[in-house]
Amino acid sequence: MPRFKPHDKATVFSELAGILAAKLKPPFGVVLGSAAETTELVGALPTSDIVCYQMDLYAAAKLGGKLAEEGHLAEVFTSADLWDLPTPVQTLLYAVPKGGERELKLDMVEQAFHVLRPGGVFIVLSPYDKDDFFPPVLKKVFGKVHAPMAGKNAIFWCQRDGDRPRRRHEMTFHVRCDEATSLKFVSRPGTFSYGRFDNGARALVEAIDVHAGDRILDLGCGCGTNGVLAARRGGVGGFVTFVDSNLRAVQLAEMNAKNNIVPAFEAIASCTLQELRSKSYDVVLANPPYFAQLSIARLFFEQGKRCLKPGGRFYLVTRQVEQVAELMQEVFGTAEGEERRGYVVFHA
Repeated sequence: MPRFKPHDKATVFSELAGILAAKLKPPFGVVLGSAAETTELVGALPTSDIVCYQMDLYAAAKLGGKLAEEGHLAEVFTSADLWDLPTPVQTLLYAVPKGGERELKLDMVEQAFHVLRPGGVFIVLSPYDKDDFFPPVLKKVFGKVHAPMAGKNAIFWCQRDGDRPRRRHEMTFHVRCDEATSLKFVSRPGTFSYGRFDNGARALVEAIDVHAGDRILDLGCGCGTNGVLAARRGGVGGFVTFVDSNLRAVQLAEMNAKNNIVPAFEAIASCTLQELRSKSYDVVLANPPYFAQLSIARLFFEQGKRCLKPGGRFYLVTRQVEQVAELMQEVFGTAEGEERRGYVVFHA
């Protein structure tokens, strides 16, 4: 048996299909995964009765395009939670990325139980030859775990037996606004800065200039910390629009805005930002993932500029200083920035 590597999960799964043939029954579900890898996995399954779960609109669009390109009829379903799948599946597959967020893996295992039919099978494809993480996690949720690959723990399967209460993985953290006020935020795995207010977001909030009554646009809002904190400065006459391509993030931003009594706001899920009205905002806050492609920073610059009122203020925090400075110079004609907490906050 060849070594199991992240780039050939579908190949290895196909080779193991004989071992798991009795377990591979439609309808199928596929949990997360890159567009290329998920498309390979879909192609290895014996039917087109497949739903592919994604949490992010950008990832979902990319996967939908790849599936169409390869001629596969699988459905792409996007939601904040895996257990939101409209109908239960008989077989659910999770091709786990190498590295990745530990808490998100725990959350997907927990939620996988609840999208399976009674007796349904959950199959985990691990990128590690020796995986000590999944066996105890799967056993805790499903009761039993099987590893049909002798000598290597590249694949595990479990069967749903009975029922169990739903448990959503989440963490609450506090952000101190001043000596007298601390705000509480709920965060969940798979969203930016799970369980903490990171230094990039802190740097951005420290640098912004918000006036009473300002309309604020929070691009890449995550769980909503930046927009909520900015809204405190905007006061009762202000308004905040939270935007993210991650549906779980948008759900959290709406929840945290309500819980922290933001007077007027909306939360929008979008990966193109075309839904936003031009020249509608006094302040635009942008916090793109610093490890992501620069295309996201470009999108934030271009659409943020389009959405600003004349004389409006744009702020973006990053660690990709030189590359982002070039983009900002191209879009705004200037590249002014200040260093804070190990990040640079550009403003225009």
